[in-house]
Amino acid sequence: MTMSGAVSEIQTRCDVLAARMLAGAKAHGLKIAAAESLTGGLLADAFIRIPGASEVFLGSAVTYDIKAKASVLGVDADLLQREGAVHPEVARQMALRTSRLYRQPQYGDRVLGLATTGVAGPGPDGDKPAGLVYIAVSVPAGIGADTRRTVAARLLLSGSREEVRHLTVLNALQLVTQLTTLTEE
Repeated sequence: MTMSGAVSEIQTRCDVLAARMLAGAKAHGLKIAAAESLTGGLLADAFIRIPGASEVFLGSAVTYDIKAKASVLGVDADLLQREGAVHPEVARQMALRTSRLYRQPQYGDRVLGLATTGVAGPGPDGDKPAGLVYIAVSVPAGIGADTRRTVAARLLLSGSREEVRHLTVLNALQLVTQLTTLTEE
């Protein structure tokens, strides 16, 4: 399979999951927001490619720069200084903070936050290898648990920079599938 063929196949899988997630979120009265680093808007694109996404998807903060993660999202600056941007707690804080960033009085605490951070490649970033990615989701209370849950997952992906970025989006959507019933038909 060619590189563009692999990306196209991943995109098709993302389209299916994103459409189901949007429908599920709408049915549960949820909104969705994202905080992205290595995906640089691809996670937002997965949602806005779907007609009617504006009823559920609020937006995405692309915080590629480490300082932007602290100043825009409110990720702990000491954590970022100590561990760098590619760390599970950074991903968790990005997901939780984006759910708060996009919260509006009419939504209450019903914003599901997603986050991506990692090394897309082609080479390592210091001691962090290409393909090391952390994704996170912050799920509002009442969606599979009595309290808000914020979970991070570690990925070791392979492929080109483009493939790693697209696989990150797919895995972020799949993480929501694992933690909620939003994508069930």
